[in-house]
Amino acid sequence: MSDIVEKSWDLQRKIEEKTRHIGKGKYGRVLRMARKPSGEEYVRISQIVAIGLVLLGGLGFLIYWIFQYGSEMVAKAFG
Repeated sequence: MSDIVEKSWDLQRKIEEKTRHIGKGKYGRVLRMARKPSGEEYVRISQIVAIGLVLLGGLGFLIYWIFQYGSEMVAKAFG
């Protein structure tokens, strides 16, 4: 029984030693500076993402349309 307890304490110490360095390495500064966005920031970011999705979707549809129907239009115009 005491062997299990000692193993669990060893495991606990190992976990604590590994997590002690969190916030002090490469990403520590980013983690310390991170904060929850305000409502206004969240809305602004959501709007920008939505505009980007619409633009990319429109561009994809335009490319699809050109490949689907563009050759026929070019053939009619010059043919």
